[in-house]
Amino acid sequence: MRQIVPPHWKQKIRNFFLDLDARIDSTLFSSGKGLRELYERYSTFMDRFYVGRWKRWVFIEPLSEAATIGLGGLILMLALAIPAFRETADDDWLKKSDLAVTFLDRYGTPIGSRGIKHNDSIPLEDFPDNLIKATLATEDRRFYDHFGIDIAGTARALVTNAQAGGVRQGGSSITQQLAKNLFLNNERTIERKVKEAFLAVWLETRLTKNEILKLYLDRAYMGGGTFGVDGAAHFYFNKSARDVNLAESAMLAGLFKAPTKYAPHINLPAARARANVVLDNLVDAGFMTEGQVFGARRNPAVAVDRRDEASPNYYLDYAFDEMRKLVDTFPKSYTERVFVVRTSIDMNVQHAAEEAIENQLRQFGRDYHATQAATVVGDLDGGVRAMVGGRDYGASQFNRATDAYRQPGSSFKPYVYTTALLNGFKPTSIVVDGPVCIGNWCPQNYGHSYSGAVTLTQAITRSINVVPVKLSIALGGKSPNPAKAGRVKIVEVARRFGLTAPLPDTPSMPIGSDEVTVLEHAVAYATFPNKGKSVKPHAVLEVRTGAGDLVWRFDRDGRKPLQAIPASVAADMAGMMSHVVSEGTARRAALDGIPTAGKTGTTNAYRDAWFVGYTGNFTCAVWYGNDDYSPTNRMTGGSLPAQTWHDIMVVAHQGVEVKEIAGIGMGTKLPPAPVAANVAANGAPPRVLETKPGPPPVLTRRGADILVRVEKLLDDAGKTAGKTSANEPAPTKPASSSALAFPENYVAAAGDQAPPAQRKN
Repeated sequence: MRQIVPPHWKQKIRNFFLDLDARIDSTLFSSGKGLRELYERYSTFMDRFYVGRWKRWVFIEPLSEAATIGLGGLILMLALAIPAFRETADDDWLKKSDLAVTFLDRYGTPIGSRGIKHNDSIPLEDFPDNLIKATLATEDRRFYDHFGIDIAGTARALVTNAQAGGVRQGGSSITQQLAKNLFLNNERTIERKVKEAFLAVWLETRLTKNEILKLYLDRAYMGGGTFGVDGAAHFYFNKSARDVNLAESAMLAGLFKAPTKYAPHINLPAARARANVVLDNLVDAGFMTEGQVFGARRNPAVAVDRRDEASPNYYLDYAFDEMRKLVDTFPKSYTERVFVVRTSIDMNVQHAAEEAIENQLRQFGRDYHATQAATVVGDLDGGVRAMVGGRDYGASQFNRATDAYRQPGSSFKPYVYTTALLNGFKPTSIVVDGPVCIGNWCPQNYGHSYSGAVTLTQAITRSINVVPVKLSIALGGKSPNPAKAGRVKIVEVARRFGLTAPLPDTPSMPIGSDEVTVLEHAVAYATFPNKGKSVKPHAVLEVRTGAGDLVWRFDRDGRKPLQAIPASVAADMAGMMSHVVSEGTARRAALDGIPTAGKTGTTNAYRDAWFVGYTGNFTCAVWYGNDDYSPTNRMTGGSLPAQTWHDIMVVAHQGVEVKEIAGIGMGTKLPPAPVAANVAANGAPPRVLETKPGPPPVLTRRGADILVRVEKLLDDAGKTAGKTSANEPAPTKPASSSALAFPENYVAAAGDQAPPAQRKN
C-alpha cells in the first residue's frame, strides 16, 4: 500500500492537514478574542444604566420578572387559545343549528318532534322590557360593562360558593354562556371553561352587545324540548314572547339556570319559587322596586298543562338518538339539518303497551312490590312497533327499554338450547337433572329437587336450571376447561342473535346471570320465527328533507337480515318453546288461535321478572322490577310479565293476517274459560271468570303454620266426636298447607327462577 502513494504526495498531504489545523486554531482564537472584546464593550455600555441598591429591587427586578412571566403567559395563552379558536373554523358558525326532526308513525301521521328549531324572527326591541331586565338581573347584571368575562362577578361567585361549600352562584357571563351554546357542550371540565373564556372574548370582538343578548335569548335551552324564549313562551304559556307579563318573564328567566329542574310543566312549585328569586334579583339590581314586583308575587304565572299522555316520548328519544347516528353516516357534503322521519311505530300497539303496563302496576304493583316495567314490541324485520321505557316519562326520562341492563334469568336459556342443537343435540335428547358443580358453585332448581332423566323439551318447559349448566359443560367437549369452552360457544351464538351486551364469562351465565337490555333481548328472539335470520332493531323507516326529498330508506339502505342459525334449528327451538306457553311457566301468555312461543325469566331474589315471546308476526319482551334493584314480592315471569305480554299481543294482532311459525304451525283454539256454577235467577248467561294475575299466589310461612294448626284442630275434633256412623258421609279433610301454599300454576311459574348468582355492577 505504501508503494502505491508516491513519497512526494505524502509530504503534500501532511502539509495540507497542518495548514488546515492552523487555520482552524487561528479562526477560533480570533473569534474568541472578538467575542470577548464585544462583551467588554457591551458591559461598558450597559454600566451607564446600572441601578443599584434599593432602586434595583424596587423597580428593575420586578419589571424584569414581570416581563419574563408576561412572555411566558402570552405563550401559554396562545397555546390555550388555539383549540378554542378551532371551534370557530366553520364559516357559518352564526347560522349553524342542531338536528331538527319531525317524526311520523308507520302510516304517516305526525307523532312528535325532537331537536332544535331556532326562531330568530323577533327583534330585540320587540321583547318586553321586563323580560330583558329579568334576564340581565339574574344572569349577568354587568353585561353592558365587561368585555365578555365579568371579573368582578366571577370573583364574587367564587367567594359565595366557597362560603356555601358548594355551587350556589354561577360566574359565567351571558357571553360565555352563548359561547358554550354555540360551540361547546355541557361537560364540566377546566378545558371547556378555558375555551369558553377565549370564545367569549372572541364573540365580543365580532358582535355588538345587543346582538349577543339577542342570540342568547334565541338559542338558550328552556326545557320541554324548546330553545329560545319565544319557543318557551309558546310552550309554557301559549303566547308569543312579545306578550308575556312580569310574572311570566320571571318564570322564563328562571329557566336559564336549570331548565329541566324548574320547568313549570314538570314542577310548578319549583318554577314559581325560582321566579320569586328572579323578582328578588330585579329589586336587588335596582331595575325595579318592590312595589313594581308585588303584583307578580301575588299572582304567579300559570303554565299550560303540557302532559301529553298520547306522545310516545320514550320511543321518540330512541328514534332521535338513532337518527343522530344515521345522519353522521351521510356524506360530508350533505348539510341539511331538518328532516321528516317515518318510523315503524304502530300507535295502537303503543297505546296498548302503555295501558297494559299501567293497569298491571296499578292493580298489582303494590302487592308484588314492583314499581317499574318496560316493554318492546318488534316486527320480524327488526322494526320497533312499540316501546315503553318506564311507567311515567314525566317523572323519569331514563329509558329502561334501551339503557337499563338487567339479568334476564331463564329467558336467556333459549340461546343455550340453540347452541346445544347446533352441536348435535336434539329436542328429544336426554339429560339427567341431577347435582352438578362448577368449582364451588352448584346450581339448584326451584324447590331444591331434581327430576332425573328429562328431554330438552321438558327441561325448557319446566325451566330446569341444572340442565343448561350441564349442557354448557357438554358443549366444551374434551377441552381442558369444558365449562368455560362451552360458555364461549353460547356467547358466540348469542352474538349471532344480535346481543351486544358485555356477557362476561361466569359459571352462572347459562341460566341468565349476565345482563341484557329489553330492546336487544326482544329483537333477538325474532331469529326464531324468522327461520334463523337475525335482524337489527331500528325505528327509522324513511328519512326525507323538510322539502320532501327522499334521503334514506331502510328497505334500500338498511342492514339486511343475517342467517344466524339454520332454519331447522329455529323450527326445533320454536317447537320446544311453544310448550312453555301451552303447558309450562307462561300459560297466561297463550293467545287464542295464534301460534305462540317464548320463555319466562325470574332472577335471584325475584329482582327481575321477564317474559319474552313471539308469534309469526311479532316479537315482544316484557320486564318488571325496581330501579333500585330491590326484590319484588315473589313475582315470576309467568305472572304480570306473561299477562302483560298477552294483553299487548291481543291488540297487536287485531286486523293482522296471522302467520304460522315453522316448527309450530298455526295456533289452536284455547279451551273455554271456566264459568260460574250458579246462573242468575232471571236467566242471565253464565259469567265468565277472568284469569287475571292477582297478588302473589304463595302463602307466607305464618299463613302455612295457621293452616297446619287448623288441620290439626279439625283432626282432633273428629277424634273427640268419635267415629262417623255408617250412613253418614265422612267429613272432608281440608287441603294440606303444602298444597295451598304451592298451587299448580305457581309451581310451574316459579321454576324459572335462577339460583343466586354474583351480580356485577
